[in-house]
Amino acid sequence: MGIKDWPASERPRERLLRQGADALTDAELLALLLGTGPRGSDAVSHARALLARCEGLRKLLELDSQALRALPGLGPARAALLQAALALGRRHLQAGLVRGTALENPHSAGEYFSRWLRDAPHERFAALFLDNRHRLIAERILAEGTIDSASVHPRLLVQQALRCNAAAVLIAHNHPSGVAEPSAADRQITVQLKQALALVDVRLLDHFVVGDGRAVSMAERGWV
Repeated sequence: MGIKDWPASERPRERLLRQGADALTDAELLALLLGTGPRGSDAVSHARALLARCEGLRKLLELDSQALRALPGLGPARAALLQAALALGRRHLQAGLVRGTALENPHSAGEYFSRWLRDAPHERFAALFLDNRHRLIAERILAEGTIDSASVHPRLLVQQALRCNAAAVLIAHNHPSGVAEPSAADRQITVQLKQALALVDVRLLDHFVVGDGRAVSMAERGWV
């Protein structure tokens, strides 16, 4: 029996329109994007099977285009649709911090970095360049590493800060393991970057480490 044969009160689309997206499970939301399941299976059952195969929604959506296309019942069109939906969601979240927006507290910066870096499959080192009123001028990925390491040379950060005419900088990197606790190497590079920026009269405001939960602020721990 297909979804169209279900009672209207149980169909994912009708429930979303009536109750909102939060009322639906991951499988039901995924089913709305898939549209239909393979022969002999409805979209919700197919979505549940995909989530079980990939051990959850996060791992499913972290797959690259080739791996998505290889999953049963997907193919290029549906793989592209899933990636487009994910990209739209991320851009919607990032749109909350546009050029000129002031970063008024470390929590807003930490949240922004989390949305930006949390789902990256490998380590990334990023920076936000700010004016003297802590308004965003530009954002940059400065380094990409392997699954467990990434580093950025102080010279590169200084060059980008001068190019943007920044007065202050916020930096962050993610731990793909999901554990956001800063390492001794994280603290060491923070000191080096702060000293390098100070030579050109640019302030390093904070260094965030992004994991599965709230981003860890080194400034809050007194390490910046």
